[in-house]
Amino acid sequence: MTRRLLLTAPLLLALGASLGACSHIDGLMGTAPARNFPVFFSEDSAAMGDNARGIVAMVVDAAKANPQAKVTVRGFASDDTGTAAFNRVLSEARARTVADALIAGGIPSSRIGVEPRGAVTGAILPTEARRVEIHIGG
Repeated sequence: MTRRLLLTAPLLLALGASLGACSHIDGLMGTAPARNFPVFFSEDSAAMGDNARGIVAMVVDAAKANPQAKVTVRGFASDDTGTAAFNRVLSEARARTVADALIAGGIPSSRIGVEPRGAVTGAILPTEARRVEIHIGG
């Protein structure tokens, strides 16, 4: 029997906080380590909920703490609904929503790259595919 861990937003926030505890390594390496943050969305939606806004706020803090790092926002959609064209547009809308929230939080748009990826095939759960990944760093 295989067990899977369902990562809920509170668990992801706690995980992010515990990973942040490893930041003492930064001084040894000379740069901050790359970090990834997932932001999840409801089906066929690009609207951020409270949990998503909390994660974006964490990203704003992390990006401000490392002002030289680029921020990449990759949008995804589920392949279980909609056409490929619809999922491409939806993945871009999700990525743009997150990028706009980062800009509103004070991150310059020149530091943010947006990459719509369209539908994810082979996701274990549809919620895995309905996401934006935010990457800070090299």
